[in-house]
Amino acid sequence: MNNLKLAVEVVRAHNLLPKDGQGSSSAAVELVFDGQKFRTTIKERDLNPFWNETFYFNVANPLDLHHLTLEAHLYSINRATSKKHSLGKVRINGTSFVPLSDSVVFNYPLEKNSLFSSTRGELALKVYLTGDPTPSHHYASSSSFSSLHSIHDEPSPRSHRHEEKASRSRRSLYTLAGSDHSQHHQPQQQQPQPQPQQQQQPQQQRPSSSYTMPSYQTTQYNASEMMFESQPSQSAGMHLNTSSQPNDFSLRETNPVLGGGRIRATSTYDLVQPMQFLFVRVVKARDLPSKDATGSLDPYVEVKLGNYKGVTRHFDKTKNPEWNTVFTFSKDRMQATVLEVVVMDKDVIKDDFVGKVKFDLHEIPRRAPPDSPLAPEWHRLEDSKGERKHGELMVAVWIGTQADEAFADAWHSDAASLVDTSSSTAHIRSKVYHAPRLWYVRVNVIEAQDLVTHDRNRYPFVHVKAQIGNQVLKTKPVQSQTSNASWNEDLMFVAAEPFDDDQLVISVDDRVGPNKEESLGKAFVSLATIEKRADDRVVHTKWLHLQKPSTTEIVEPKRDHFASRIHLRICLDGGYHVLDESTQYSSDLRPTAKQLWKPPVGVLELGILNADALTPMKSRNGRGTSDTFCVAKYGQKWIRTRTITDSLNPKFNEQYTWDVYDPATVLTVGVFDNGHFGGANGHRDLKIGKVRIRISTLETNRVYTHSYPLVILHPSGVKKMGELHLAIRFTCTSMLNMMSLYSRPLLPKMHYVRPLAQLDMLRYQAVNILAARLSRAEPPLRKEVVEYMSDVNSHLWSMRRSKANFNRLMAVFNGIFAVSKWLTEICQWKNPVTTVLVYALFVMLVFFPELILPTLYLYMFLIGLWNYRFRPKNPPHMNMRLSWADTVTADELDEEFDTFPTTRSGDTLRMRYDRLRSVACRIQRVVGDVASQGERVQAVLSWRDPRATIIFMAFCIASAVVFYAVPLQLLIVTAGSYAMRPPKFRRKLPPAPLNFFRRLPARTDSML
Repeated sequence: MNNLKLAVEVVRAHNLLPKDGQGSSSAAVELVFDGQKFRTTIKERDLNPFWNETFYFNVANPLDLHHLTLEAHLYSINRATSKKHSLGKVRINGTSFVPLSDSVVFNYPLEKNSLFSSTRGELALKVYLTGDPTPSHHYASSSSFSSLHSIHDEPSPRSHRHEEKASRSRRSLYTLAGSDHSQHHQPQQQQPQPQPQQQQQPQQQRPSSSYTMPSYQTTQYNASEMMFESQPSQSAGMHLNTSSQPNDFSLRETNPVLGGGRIRATSTYDLVQPMQFLFVRVVKARDLPSKDATGSLDPYVEVKLGNYKGVTRHFDKTKNPEWNTVFTFSKDRMQATVLEVVVMDKDVIKDDFVGKVKFDLHEIPRRAPPDSPLAPEWHRLEDSKGERKHGELMVAVWIGTQADEAFADAWHSDAASLVDTSSSTAHIRSKVYHAPRLWYVRVNVIEAQDLVTHDRNRYPFVHVKAQIGNQVLKTKPVQSQTSNASWNEDLMFVAAEPFDDDQLVISVDDRVGPNKEESLGKAFVSLATIEKRADDRVVHTKWLHLQKPSTTEIVEPKRDHFASRIHLRICLDGGYHVLDESTQYSSDLRPTAKQLWKPPVGVLELGILNADALTPMKSRNGRGTSDTFCVAKYGQKWIRTRTITDSLNPKFNEQYTWDVYDPATVLTVGVFDNGHFGGANGHRDLKIGKVRIRISTLETNRVYTHSYPLVILHPSGVKKMGELHLAIRFTCTSMLNMMSLYSRPLLPKMHYVRPLAQLDMLRYQAVNILAARLSRAEPPLRKEVVEYMSDVNSHLWSMRRSKANFNRLMAVFNGIFAVSKWLTEICQWKNPVTTVLVYALFVMLVFFPELILPTLYLYMFLIGLWNYRFRPKNPPHMNMRLSWADTVTADELDEEFDTFPTTRSGDTLRMRYDRLRSVACRIQRVVGDVASQGERVQAVLSWRDPRATIIFMAFCIASAVVFYAVPLQLLIVTAGSYAMRPPKFRRKLPPAPLNFFRRLPARTDSML
């Protein structure tokens, strides 16, 4: 039975329009969801009403939840005439519904009910999903209570919706339910089940806070996958543009046979080449014979196919073990026609043979999803001579592809065994990781009172130190003349869910001398108890009692016990996007609070096919080799392919999907060498290269198949490490929604309402937290992998990157320079025909100024239409010339790879410092010239040069008379004719206005 409820807490409204003709409104809120309607109480003559009423709606079918919409209509109701006037409405899409643990009070701006209506103000709602609508908490004492009213003119029928049975292609899973326990501070009601043709009675006022409601068991409800219709797509042929960089670093178009020769939108693995595998599922054994003198048995199973052997774990002293382990063998590497499954007895000196089962590979059945899994069968064990023995083994053997559901957790012959059989297979399996949700923690330190210093004859010089994990921030020190101190300073931290036992530690320290501090007290706040917010509303402040400096946990102070205290305002800011990567190539721009998430606009599918010609990363058996795996990152979802060991041309053929919420995001795919297998770098995963693909550069419903060069910058120079073969498809689910995104801000609203300072520091902390969490997974994504994928050091100084950025800037201004050069040639009559045509166009636009903007926009439209022929046919990739990597010097590379702070010698630092001074000297000269031109403009009317000011004033008087007497169009034509006069009427000397401007004084003569 489905008990899922949608809870809506109507908190308050703000700044409403007056509708009663007396400068006020009597407001009430009507809630409509899935055919169910409820209304709050009417707040008489109040433009900022408070309700604090909670309503519960039945969710008939969780599968349809994302298609439903909650509407909150705000009305001004006249009790005498029963008329109601609309004050606005709020619409909340079903994709924004979250569990209670993630819900926050959010101020929704009121929308118009109709085109000609007017509205203003905000409505504060708290919307969440719960499985048990009965609150379980202590009620706070209050003089007011909330009444629940049904709409009298309409019953509240429970909606019965038919489940859709159509098959849909799905790419993501949404968890929709959560726990329902919370601490409330206003009276709440339990929503009765709405009955047809019956009115609901108001509930009685709750008793005082001493009454405790009975507790209820918390229940979680999960909704199934949300379905999207997949649109068919086809591989499109592409012609690559000629690249200006060497052929070795260029992008190559490929034509692999995907999906077994056909592209199908309903197939899970239609972007990769199908690979055949032999699957062996060893389930369990029974009635195994004893091999020891004691009658005990320590069984395990060996699965042998040619030179490859997979081994299960062994069990101690049991004759009926159960393994349930799957082994896979690549069909390309099969070296035998017989599969042997051998049961062995673990022994100290030599393992004993128990029995085996043989399978002829020509008789093994084939299976392809969506077929059900092959049922395992009991097989009688045989001895080495083929005779039946006592004991049976349950095994299932079939041939399938990487689309099989058993593939992900299986032991792979092409990924592990012959290299290091002692290593855990968990380090080679493909996995999907979900990064933790990151929050900004804002700590506003207001003041401290009743501080007690150790030296009572000295005024305290105090500051506040706040710490969360390894993050430590301090306020500015304050010299107080009393025992109180005031700061009103914000400290920002990064925290990750789940908070568990994470604490915010507040310490008040007194600076008693140089580099000497004494703690005056500590306070502890659990992050799980901090209030969340999704906008810039003001949260409540709190006073915390300072405990002894030696205290390491929260201790409740005794009543009437004197203690120092500190005044704080603490909140979890969910309206920001916690930046864990540069905004230039960010993969996710959504805010932390799920209530602010919009529906996805598309689906991104990535097929990781293979890598070619990789550079050896390690030596094994006297030859170079590599143990390669790929990592892809987009949004909160990280994926890791299985590790292909001992191969410089690994084949992965794995496919993954992501929901796309904004096309202005970037997918990052990196290739690494697994340091867990014979690495000489302390089990560090070595980077081989990475690829970035911007989603907005991809055409919808088109399959891109390219081999991307893997390029990396070493201290010795740029080096191509191989190529990565990818297949990419972006499918748009709503073209209208995606087009509307281009008019919205790139970052969430809070980044513009209350901008954050020190974003680089916060980003560094976010990457460290993310790396720490992902490194605890199995297999772990190590810190060096996360930092390389997130470009954690992209903000550091690099001479190479500075040159590249300067050349990018010059390339941007090349268009302006080209237009300026063209105008100069027009004025100098380089081509008389062109000059005459331009002059005619100029005269026409002067006398018909209404044609200026239409002509300009039409010209830009024609340019865009002309450039359509030369549009890029392939996604962008790492460009060596653009990165200035092919001309970088050895010293510049050594400087780029230097640590911070530096570890180089004094002579090297002196040389680099002198080079930096020469570059800074040029920048200083340019800045000085720009400042001089600005000062000359200011000097025109400042009387610093009296004669120049008199000349300019006389010119202004004469210009005023001329502009008044002569038509403006004639003056513009005259100026244009003078500018485009033939060369025989020109002089090589500068014009008089320029000479006048250059003679104006600047303030350079006043500088030392």
